Amino acid sequence: MAIDTREQAPRDKAMQRLKKQRDFHAHLLVYLLVNGFVVLIWALTGSAGFFWPVFLIAAWGVGLVMNAWDVYWRREITEQDIQHEMERADRRG
Repeated sequence: MAIDTREQAPRDKAMQRLKKQRDFHAHLLVYLLVNGFVVLIWALTGSAGFFWPVFLIAAWGVGLVMNAWDVYWRREITEQDIQHEMERADRRG
């Protein structure tokens, strides 16, 4: 069964959102597993010292938060946004 072209654009957007969500969940899983392993190494090698895994957790956490923002909170670009940017570019020359 062929998909009507009027239905294709919303379907493509939905597929893109679902792929981004799936990719984020994979990113989150890897973040938790790797950082959990690093904390385990810290604990097994003498946890009385400085908690050095904080550097990896924090640095990678920034990337994870930005990924989550892109997937769940970033608004989509609208036709109005495109027109505004085109007008702005025209004014610059």
